[in-house]
Amino acid sequence: MKTMTKTKGASALPLNTILSGDCLEVMNSLPEASIDLIFADPPYNLQLKGDLHRPDNSQVDAVDDAWDQFSSFAAYDRFTQDWLKAARRLLKPDGAIWVIGSYHNIFRVGAALQNEGFWILNDVIWRKSNPMPNFRGKRFTNAHETMIWASKEEGGKYTFNYEALKSLNEGVQMRSDWVLPLCTGHERLKNEEGDKAHPTQKPQSLLHRVLVGSTNPGDVVLDPFFGTGTTGAVAKMLGRDYIGIEREEAYRKVAEKRLANTRKLDREALQVSVSKRAEPRVPFGQLVERGMLRPGEELYSMNKRHKAKVRADGTLIGDAIKGSIHQVGAHLEGAPSCNGWTYWCFKRDGKTVPIDLLRQQIRAEMADRPN
Repeated sequence: MKTMTKTKGASALPLNTILSGDCLEVMNSLPEASIDLIFADPPYNLQLKGDLHRPDNSQVDAVDDAWDQFSSFAAYDRFTQDWLKAARRLLKPDGAIWVIGSYHNIFRVGAALQNEGFWILNDVIWRKSNPMPNFRGKRFTNAHETMIWASKEEGGKYTFNYEALKSLNEGVQMRSDWVLPLCTGHERLKNEEGDKAHPTQKPQSLLHRVLVGSTNPGDVVLDPFFGTGTTGAVAKMLGRDYIGIEREEAYRKVAEKRLANTRKLDREALQVSVSKRAEPRVPFGQLVERGMLRPGEELYSMNKRHKAKVRADGTLIGDAIKGSIHQVGAHLEGAPSCNGWTYWCFKRDGKTVPIDLLRQQIRAEMADRPN
């Protein structure tokens, strides 16, 4: 279903729809500074020469479509320069871009990104856990593709959900080499003849990691080479808005059917881990104002060695020292600093309760409020 939204100083933005036509023409028709993230899977310009066969002489269904063929490297470079220029115009000041490619094109794309003013943040290697073998045995198996992640300009802000990616990786910092399988089996879309709907369909796992890591719910994601709609399907599931551009009617039909059968995850499922610094700030005084702690009530250090009284203005007094929960804790411990939220606790019904539990209750209420 097509959704329209107004962008400041611009016409309506066609959200959650697939736009037909040449990517450059369509991109230039969209309002400036309206997109949060671009994921681009442009033609790789594979320069294939002749048919490719397996050892049993069966033919490999390689990428030999007209959309992947260019007359020369110069022609491909002009094409790349033009769509990247259009992409940069569309990005918001804090927007970013991901471009995926193979050794055939990614180095040329990387240089073009820098020439257009983008600032490269990372190159990420997608290492395929099930790559296609090199049937001729004359080169290494091509077991990876490269993605370039770049901000709109040097020093520009961008979204990076570090804690969410760390959680995806079992609590370990996410690296720049991702081991994920090719799109196969039930995920591989077929056309009406039962053949692969698209020769280079990307796996949902790849886009899931990209969008969880570099966008937030409600962000607008543009894919100028939409194909069968992996970007749109993952964006829809994750509560992001998408815009797809695709000139090939056959791919659009497959993508439209796919998106019609894709459902958005519920609100609770869309929440991801954030760093402590990114969570809403809650002053200790709010706990006093709301009656969660009472003036005159005693707090106890988690190590049970010290105590202090709560004052009406949200400060503490203990052992002849007055100040914030952090200052008093540091003084009592003879330490240069102290996180008062994890240092202090109170007693309820004979049980010791960390004051941070009250802070988390307030944060949960803040998250449930409608925007």
